[in-house]
Amino acid sequence: MTTILVTGFGPFPGAPVNPTEALMKTLARARIPGATIVTHVFASSYAAVDRELPALLRRHKPEALLMFGLAAATPHLRIETWAQNSLAQLPDAAGAVPRLRAIAPGRASGLRLPTLARALLAAARRVRVPAAISGDAGDYLCNYLCWRAALAARRRDGPRLAAFVHVRERQNAADLVRAARAFLPVVTAAIA
Repeated sequence: MTTILVTGFGPFPGAPVNPTEALMKTLARARIPGATIVTHVFASSYAAVDRELPALLRRHKPEALLMFGLAAATPHLRIETWAQNSLAQLPDAAGAVPRLRAIAPGRASGLRLPTLARALLAAARRVRVPAAISGDAGDYLCNYLCWRAALAARRRDGPRLAAFVHVRERQNAADLVRAARAFLPVVTAAIA
């Protein structure tokens, strides 16, 4: 049985409602043949990602990560392929502002996510949800989680796949659920 860890975020400054939080409640009830779905909502803080992601990976040993986050300005779902080595000087939900401008000073400018971007894009299109592939996860918490997930996937005992999807601020909930449910079998088939 394959384990897929599916994550979202809670609210953060400027976004009192994060649609990915409600999505996790729906996906917690998802049933995919051959897969165990584990959902988690991160508090929108750097400390929560640093504390909870390693614990979730140790506890569940997922073969894949399917992560969702909010990008207020995007006109459609964005399937991310690249994590930037940068940090916005903006407060997270706990009020913490990064002291540095880079996640890993002196390291590469970015990390490629081991994702199935084209297959996920095709799945979104099959269920008629507007989506695009993106090479810029930004420089806030979603990007930070992408960076941490990309590093985890590089470890021998880490997940083989790490996909991140940005959703719109006013994303139609039914479209979001439909797309996410279409993504799960694609991810399951890829790591089976």
